[in-house]
Amino acid sequence: METREAVASFEGADAGGIDMDVMNVSIKCVCSPLGYCDPGKDFCQTNRTCFSSLTKNGAFERNTKGCIDTYERSKMNCKVGPTPDVTVACCRTEFCNDNLTPTYAPLTEGGNFIVPGPMYSSLQLALVICIPILVLFVLIAVTIIVIRAIFKRRMAVLKAREKQLDRDYGNDIQATLIGDSTLKDVFDHSCTSGSGSGLPFLVQRTVAKQVTLVENIGKGRYGEVWRGQYQGENVAVKIFSSRDEASWARESEIYNTVLLRHENILGFLASDMTSRNSCTQLWLITHYHEYGSLYDYLNRCVLDHHQLLRLAHSASAGVVHLHTEIFGTQGKPAIAHRDIKTKNILVKKSGTCCIADLGLAVTHSQKTNTIDLGNNNKVGTKRYMAPEVLDERINCGSFDSFKCVDVYAFGLVMWEVCRRTMTGGGIVEEYKPPFYDVVPTDPSFEDMRKVIVIDQQRPTILNRWASDEVLTQVVKLMKECWYQNPCARLTMLRVKKTLAKLIEKLEKQENKGKGEIVLV
Repeated sequence: METREAVASFEGADAGGIDMDVMNVSIKCVCSPLGYCDPGKDFCQTNRTCFSSLTKNGAFERNTKGCIDTYERSKMNCKVGPTPDVTVACCRTEFCNDNLTPTYAPLTEGGNFIVPGPMYSSLQLALVICIPILVLFVLIAVTIIVIRAIFKRRMAVLKAREKQLDRDYGNDIQATLIGDSTLKDVFDHSCTSGSGSGLPFLVQRTVAKQVTLVENIGKGRYGEVWRGQYQGENVAVKIFSSRDEASWARESEIYNTVLLRHENILGFLASDMTSRNSCTQLWLITHYHEYGSLYDYLNRCVLDHHQLLRLAHSASAGVVHLHTEIFGTQGKPAIAHRDIKTKNILVKKSGTCCIADLGLAVTHSQKTNTIDLGNNNKVGTKRYMAPEVLDERINCGSFDSFKCVDVYAFGLVMWEVCRRTMTGGGIVEEYKPPFYDVVPTDPSFEDMRKVIVIDQQRPTILNRWASDEVLTQVVKLMKECWYQNPCARLTMLRVKKTLAKLIEKLEKQENKGKGEIVLV
């Protein structure tokens, strides 16, 4: 009888490759006792496996052979491992269980049986599970420690830098004089790169926290203007209410423009957001000029020819710098003010002017050919609006249109300055705003539109100006600034150059000691 190698234990049966799902061939097995045989035969037949088992009952040992005819039963019997009392072996070839003898578990030296156990012990399984978890926790802890160390190091660097800046600028700002000198020193020191955009942002916050408000010096549609003190020196603090955040943000953005710094542009120091009396306030800190605005100055003072030309020329120089685009690695975009008036021009101790209030400014860059109007939807002062603005015909897609609006308004400013200039005989008029005689104190949009667009009126030219050579030239200049057609108006650069020539001729005439001034 042909037999094949059988598997003599649980492990052997499993490793022998008994595939209960795919075995469909009928095989014959030895059966003993006969009760395990098929009826009328001395063997049994199955399509599963043959088995041979040994069972001990005290000193008696029983050997049983036969067929396992169901899959579930084959799993139950063939997987009975060797124990001290029962052992089963299975095979799957013809009469393979004839010579198949199961074996019991061997004895140890202590008399105990060796029972096959799992592949890994409980300790090994515990280690396999716990070690990766511990490694993961260690990696997470190390990562957190490293991140915290990096954060602390960066904070230490920032604090050291802030202390150094505070020492550098704090010492420079210590006031020894009241006026422009010390702030000018720190302003120069902070702008060695040529940016001209005020103090560095870190220093801006430091300065803003140390400013003490002293007195209210003015109010406007955006808020209040205060005289403040920073380490004993005067500064101007323009305070916006929280509802005018767009104006504050726009003006701060413009003042921080690279290369904006100019002697005829108000010196910007810092911008900050703070809380005062449980209200959020937005601060804009600039140089302080005790003479105030040109509007205040004209109400108090009478001018001579030198003062007239000096004020007008310096103001025009500031507007020209705004209108001029500077090209370079860090250039400056062209800027149109859009709200030129005497209240937005400040008078310095030197008798020159500087341009302030850039909240409505619009910028333009030729590199990108884009016009940035900002997010502020407010408009300029109606009294100074150009005809194309009142008639809503301005071309917002052309930056030159906005520059022409500035030129028109500057012509009205020159008219205001001329009214307060004394001519021969000591004749001078009291200060009046443009169109004071044809519109109400607070004119509406329609009031100005009727006067400027429909009636095409301009401020009255006084008769006494015609007999004064300097005023005659300035009147001619202002008329060329407020033409109805924007394209016919002068540029601000031409206005500046013309005023410069008038100053030069006036000085030459006086230097020659001539009693009569003749200007061509």
